[in-house]
Amino acid sequence: MVTLIKGIIVLLLLYILFNLVWAGVAMIRGKRPMTHYLGRRVAFSALVMLLLLVALGAGVLPMNPRPY
Repeated sequence: MVTLIKGIIVLLLLYILFNLVWAGVAMIRGKRPMTHYLGRRVAFSALVMLLLLVALGAGVLPMNPRPY
């Protein structure tokens, strides 16, 4: 279960990076508004944060007891 959650988070982060690249391409080309891709990026970033908080709260992802 932990590897599934981590895999989903990694895929969502890659999709966020993909949208960031496409926002740059849209800014250069000017065909589609850049805000379309940036809006998706913000929405999926919020989804990642929500997924992390739910997984930590449910105990699926363990907290790091010693951060150093």
